[in-house]
Amino acid sequence: MWALWITRPDGDEHTGPVPPGSALPDERPVHLGRLGRVKRSRRHGRWLYAAAVVLLLAEMAVAMVTAAVEQSPTIDEPVYVATAEVYLKERSLRYNPEHPPLGKLVIASGLVFADTRLDPGFTGSQQALGRRLLYESGNDPDRLMLRARLPVIALTLLFGLVVLAFAREVTGPAGGLVALALYAFSPDVIAHGSLATLDVPAAGFLLTSVWLLWRARRRPRLFLPLAGVAAGAALATKMSLLPVVPVLMLLAAVSVRAHHARRTSEPTAPPAPGASEADASAATASDAGTGQGVPVAPARATARERLRVLAYGAAAGVGTALIAVAVVWATYLVVDPRLRWTEPAQVPDIRGMRGLVAAWLPFPEAYRDGMRIQFGFEYHVWDGFLFGRHYSGSLWYYLPAALLVKTPLGMLALWLAGAAVLLAVRRLRPAAPYVLVPAAVLLAGAMNGVRDLGVRYVVFLPLFLAVAAAAVTVPRRRPVRAAAVLLVAFVAVSSLRAYPYYLPYSNEAFGGPSKTRLRLHDSNVDWGQDLRRLAEHLREHRPGERVWLVYKGSGVPAHYGIDALDPRGAPLGEVHGLLVVSDSAAAKADRRLAALLDTSTPVGAVGHSITLYERR
Repeated sequence: MWALWITRPDGDEHTGPVPPGSALPDERPVHLGRLGRVKRSRRHGRWLYAAAVVLLLAEMAVAMVTAAVEQSPTIDEPVYVATAEVYLKERSLRYNPEHPPLGKLVIASGLVFADTRLDPGFTGSQQALGRRLLYESGNDPDRLMLRARLPVIALTLLFGLVVLAFAREVTGPAGGLVALALYAFSPDVIAHGSLATLDVPAAGFLLTSVWLLWRARRRPRLFLPLAGVAAGAALATKMSLLPVVPVLMLLAAVSVRAHHARRTSEPTAPPAPGASEADASAATASDAGTGQGVPVAPARATARERLRVLAYGAAAGVGTALIAVAVVWATYLVVDPRLRWTEPAQVPDIRGMRGLVAAWLPFPEAYRDGMRIQFGFEYHVWDGFLFGRHYSGSLWYYLPAALLVKTPLGMLALWLAGAAVLLAVRRLRPAAPYVLVPAAVLLAGAMNGVRDLGVRYVVFLPLFLAVAAAAVTVPRRRPVRAAAVLLVAFVAVSSLRAYPYYLPYSNEAFGGPSKTRLRLHDSNVDWGQDLRRLAEHLREHRPGERVWLVYKGSGVPAHYGIDALDPRGAPLGEVHGLLVVSDSAAAKADRRLAALLDTSTPVGAVGHSITLYERR
């Protein structure tokens, strides 16, 4: 006899003494030559899998870096970048209090070694601060913006690995690749993951927290504290994620209960290394009635045991939340260890339930004042634009309609199919509360908001629903799997065709990126990102022409060599020549600008976000 570590052709493993010519249980004899071929095949499969992961992330990195290099600052970026610089130079929290510090600390990590100049003690508004840093202090705005964007790009790529790991653990290796492909080719994730903004970092930290809660079903002592850290990172990046905290606490309790149930009902044989939790559950279920690998049925839990598990679950939920709160405090202390804070003049007086929430939550005063500013935004009347209609106020169906336009068609199909399989297949159903409930709660909250300004407010959906879509690989039917492969390919082609214009993306059913301006506005299509491209276009194709410009963004046209006049301040009869208008400005044009556009002829476009008109 001799000891061998044997991998069967079906993927199971056996360790122990194996006599020559003997057979493994329920298997025909395995020859050493065949074993070698199987092991080499598995090793090659692992290399191919790793290569596919690297290739997907490399494609995503190229797309994001290209966008970061070519795009001028968007509307929100100068504020975040300048605030990050104030964090580094002055250790002050006084700018941009409506957002917590962590996302801006991520941005600041790209500015640490930059020789950036900024007036100490600047007292203007945060918009003026951003303009001063980028355009009025002798800094190179393009280089500065790239440095600020690179840490967000790196973080976005790391979150891709979280998507892969989460989906793989729920559905298996094939599901992990499907989820990563949908994430890597998501136009919205690429667009906002390449900007120095907060939306993708907040969504990624939240997904990481939920994934760790899922892993806590096996090792709660390790993964529950880590889930609390990740949840705290999400809350320390954007306050809009606060409504999901009760869901995370409930999921922590569910994980503790699942761990207890697992301990009292363990299978007699461990699952194969590398197998997903779904595979392990399926193996146990398939063995029912055969007497192999079936756990001994535990005795009915007593009332005391049930109460103990309930108490452990409640403690886990509260403990996870307390760790998250501690992380929020830590981010403020990193910026200013003394927590010097003076309530700014723009903090509104919030009454009612919102006021009580802002007053009672155990966060730093600066965080709670930021919440009051955010609540104050909810009392404003914002303009919206949807399917060619300019309106005041908000529409409850705005975000679903915008997602229908801006999500690849194959991705929409895989999201729906994956969610359906996740709910229908018994062994996958335990993952449904983790994958679907946090996304549903945040989507409902966003739909109830008053700012119809873009799908970036729900950029967490491509992350969570990529994991859900992985469930389509579980049914062992060739037509289903073939359809999944074709849909993923359709998504890849649609995304690659948009390169490098991901911000104004819309799917083929709505005419592609060039037609997005007809249906949506603001960060869905035109966020001020194409000012530098406009300057290059004018130098190459319209040198020396008189230019009339209506630009909606944070860039400074003169810095890019654009010598233009504002047509809104001149008599209508004097506006002749080239009229250049940002599509967001055109979507919400007042009577003056509308009259100019109605009497002008479109002659071109720049970046699918700025339209050129000829006016004679």
